[in-house]
Amino acid sequence: MSSRVTSRSSRTSLLRSRAAVLAAGLGMSVVLGAGVAAAADATSASSAASAVKAQAAAQAKAAASAKKAAQAAAAKKAAAEKAAQAAAARKAASWMHPVEKYRLSASFNQAGGMWQSTHSGQDFAVPSGTDVVAAHGGTVVKAGGNGAGDGPAYGNAIVIRHGNGTYSQYAHLSRIDVRVGQVVATGQHIARSGNTGNSSGPHLHFEIRTTPNYGSAVDPVAFLRAKGVTV
Repeated sequence: MSSRVTSRSSRTSLLRSRAAVLAAGLGMSVVLGAGVAAAADATSASSAASAVKAQAAAQAKAAASAKKAAQAAAAKKAAAEKAAQAAAARKAASWMHPVEKYRLSASFNQAGGMWQSTHSGQDFAVPSGTDVVAAHGGTVVKAGGNGAGDGPAYGNAIVIRHGNGTYSQYAHLSRIDVRVGQVVATGQHIARSGNTGNSSGPHLHFEIRTTPNYGSAVDPVAFLRAKGVTV
């Protein structure tokens, strides 16, 4: 009897020990599972934070690139405007031919039966209707028939006042497209060439004067060449 009780007691203790071990194992599994879940949550949170950080960095980089591009475009536009202003200033300060694709014909001071004494300007042989432009910026002081007051030999004519007491005259015109008092720029269209007045054929008669009137002309070719114009 005593030995049976002892044997049963031993089996009971063994079962209790196994139950305790199993319970401990289950508890450990629960603890480990909770730890793994917590670690997974932490990893997920870290990944999300990294993604947000990367996105913010990308947006900042894109914004910086856009700003740099805008600054470059603004600088390019400012440079282009400055170049255009410089070109306009150079053009305003320069002189040019009154017509294009011409042939020089009668020259300044040339003698002949066509003139009372000698030729007062330089003739540019061009077809009638050729575009005539202001050789330099200034103000129109004469425009009309009868040489704009200088006599019928000039036909239709224009005189422009420039700075420093210089005037330019354009004669034998077929059409006048400016009026007295009008301010014109260098290279601006002012008339069409023709064959009016005392003319032996279509051409532009061009003078440089020290006054607006006949009798004050100087050599226009020498004048233009001194201004850097190839004639």
